[in-house]
Amino acid sequence: MEGQTEHSQEATTVRYINESTLNLSKTGENLCNSLKCYTVLTQLEKNAIGSICFLAGPVTFLENVLVLGVIASSATLRSRPTYLFITSLALADTFASCFFTVSFLDFHLYSRDDGPDMYLFKLGGVTMAFTGSLGSLLLTALDRYLCIYQATNYKVLLTRARAILAILLLWCVTVLISFLPLMGWRCTTQLDPPCSRLFPYVDHHYLACWTGLQLVALFLIMVAYILILWKANRHEAAMDGSQIGRQTLRGQARMRMDIQLAQTFSLILLILAVCWLPVLSVMMVDASVTISNKQQRMFAFCSTLCLVNSCVNPVLYALRCRDLRGELLALLGFCKAWRERTSESSHRGEENDLGAARKNTDQALEQSNRDTISESVDRQENSIQI
Repeated sequence: MEGQTEHSQEATTVRYINESTLNLSKTGENLCNSLKCYTVLTQLEKNAIGSICFLAGPVTFLENVLVLGVIASSATLRSRPTYLFITSLALADTFASCFFTVSFLDFHLYSRDDGPDMYLFKLGGVTMAFTGSLGSLLLTALDRYLCIYQATNYKVLLTRARAILAILLLWCVTVLISFLPLMGWRCTTQLDPPCSRLFPYVDHHYLACWTGLQLVALFLIMVAYILILWKANRHEAAMDGSQIGRQTLRGQARMRMDIQLAQTFSLILLILAVCWLPVLSVMMVDASVTISNKQQRMFAFCSTLCLVNSCVNPVLYALRCRDLRGELLALLGFCKAWRERTSESSHRGEENDLGAARKNTDQALEQSNRDTISESVDRQENSIQI
């Protein structure tokens, strides 16, 4: 009896020790009291992500600056609400190409520790860029929804003044939301323990609110484009039923346009889902539970998809527009003509400058000869007087 009691006590002691060791190992995995817990990428992963940022960042910047330049140079495009929304989108994506690339590389690749305030300032810039980008995508989707479903009242409902007001309101709200952590809504415990395993000094309540807001915006964008696709498919079916055997050229052109519209919007929905849903899903999980190092590394790759989305946006929303392409070609033609004119004028100017230089040289020689003669006459007169 005593032997059984001792044996049970030993088993209980061993079980307690094993459970304590397991709890300590789990605590060690979840313990994070420095920024080293956030730099979890291996050297191979750093090289891959660095290559994506160094390639997509400059390309995104150049594309969106080109779109901004074309719209700014055309009074016709600036007067249309659609291109005002595209301007807002291009501006946000330009910010994203700068802020995200610099901040992401500084923190994850170079492990730079700027302190809480500077880190939250950089993070606010990235948040502002991507919030403005997704908000501009929402305005663009609503613009296209009104254009399809309220075609007769579109110009009355969406005027240029209302479009500018919507853009200003969007950016005011975006800036306010993005810099709330810098203004005080931050993790009260700093890094001991951290509130978020993705972003140092960021409160998990703020992270949940921002992520939920972006998910709502993404949901509204998808709903708008799905309704547009449904409208286009219904119109295509109606034309198939009403014009069997006697389709007019106008009807065929309209059907082709609907098919192209459906293909474009399907591509937009696919890109939005691929680029935004993974990163927002990981952020929502981080706001709820403590994530692992593997999930942190996965988030680093998923966040680069947002930069890729900013790189694709000019092609999807701007360069596919016929009017903007026309203005771009006209601007390129003007630049080419101006360059040729400048080269011709510079060539003529060089010839004129050469002729003027020769003339000035001859005059200088004549003047120098006259001066020499006068000096010789003066010298002769002085010699006679002496």
